[in-house]
Amino acid sequence: MLLRAALVATCLLSPVIASAATSCHATPGSYTDVDGDTVHRPVCATTHQEGETAICNDGSHSFSRHHTGTCSHHGGVAEWE
Repeated sequence: MLLRAALVATCLLSPVIASAATSCHATPGSYTDVDGDTVHRPVCATTHQEGETAICNDGSHSFSRHHTGTCSHHGGVAEWE
């Protein structure tokens, strides 16, 4: 009975987990911002990241130092930190 409940839960949650995992997209590395500073590119994460300034609508975490353009390739800003 316990195994059956686990299988049902897995089947019900699989689309949600797959959707969350594939919605976030991030390119590793860094970029140079308008001030000439090197900034870490957004990362896919499930917890708060040190130095993050915003969470994007696709779930990625941004380290942008300016509001303009933040999360522009990630569906916009969902939440400012």
